[in-house]
Amino acid sequence: MKIELKNNKVFFENKGLKKEIHPFWLRERVDGDIFVDKATQQRLFDPTELKENIQINSMSLSNDFLEITFDDGVHTKLAIQNILKEFSNINDVKYISKINWDSSLKDFNNFEFKDNFFEEEEMYKALISFYQYGFVIFKKVPTKNNFIVNFANSIGSIRRTNFGEFFNVKSKPNPNDLAYTSLPLAPHTDNPYRNPVPCIQILHCIENEVSGGLSTLVDGFTVTEQLKKDFPKYYKILTEIKVRFQFIDQSVVLENWAEMIQLDEFKEFKQVRFSPRLDFVPLMDKEKLELYYSARKKISELYNSDDYRIEFKLQPGDLLMMDNHRLLHGRTTYDANEGNRFLQGCYIDYDSTEGKLKHLKRKFNL
Repeated sequence: MKIELKNNKVFFENKGLKKEIHPFWLRERVDGDIFVDKATQQRLFDPTELKENIQINSMSLSNDFLEITFDDGVHTKLAIQNILKEFSNINDVKYISKINWDSSLKDFNNFEFKDNFFEEEEMYKALISFYQYGFVIFKKVPTKNNFIVNFANSIGSIRRTNFGEFFNVKSKPNPNDLAYTSLPLAPHTDNPYRNPVPCIQILHCIENEVSGGLSTLVDGFTVTEQLKKDFPKYYKILTEIKVRFQFIDQSVVLENWAEMIQLDEFKEFKQVRFSPRLDFVPLMDKEKLELYYSARKKISELYNSDDYRIEFKLQPGDLLMMDNHRLLHGRTTYDANEGNRFLQGCYIDYDSTEGKLKHLKRKFNL
């Protein structure tokens, strides 16, 4: 990628394709002290008030900077690196490649918590790992005084739900969700009935005195890619048909219509929703329903297969952060008479981890 100048025009060339950069686009990015607040990086002018036919009177190019004088008298010196970043999406976390994994994954993404951890380069590495694998485990996280709230708010901010700012996962009488029992939980995604679905779930182990109750994870990205390859008809219908997900208790009714496999605008993986205790398939032609039910059964078999599931026991102080749009999680059964099993959970959104990642990237000039 490079910048070229010709006849008072600025061109951007990438892989042999050359296009002119609109003068107004460059004028919006003037960054002198009278144009941009250095603390907030917010403009001190309103670009909608500029004349639309901004032209370039003069310009020069060096290795590091593009200097331009516009016909409204404004002169600016723009860093070439900053211009190229905007065209290359170099800071876009969406371009961190996902790493497929299955039950053969043994080297978990563990990072040890310590003082000032949220502002250390190690936190940047942990977030990169999170986006690659869809989960990360932090060890030795303080377990007193609901520290999960401090942890979550040090990355971004907690997304409150009807379960509260955070919730306690332990066996209790008259639960409004099976998570609050000692029953096994098959692989599932949380809150598919919300709009939007919480992006990231955090689970912090406070106590774990039981022999069972192993945590389980499945990479929905890996499974859906396998389904796409081996069962294209199943994959197609699961990406097309919206089903109703529903949650009901004494105080709220939550519903959301969505595909079990959601694709982005490029027809690539975006999100999975899977919670067969909470889904309601719409009425369709009998033949289409038969195909849909077969597809749902097949993807359920894959999600529950030993080929894709990993199991591990969370120890007190372990904090699991997982991508609820990508991973399915669950647990094995346990005997509550053996002792306490107590986890605390909460949700945050992608802007939390994305914002923190970009901040640390800038801080350490990575």
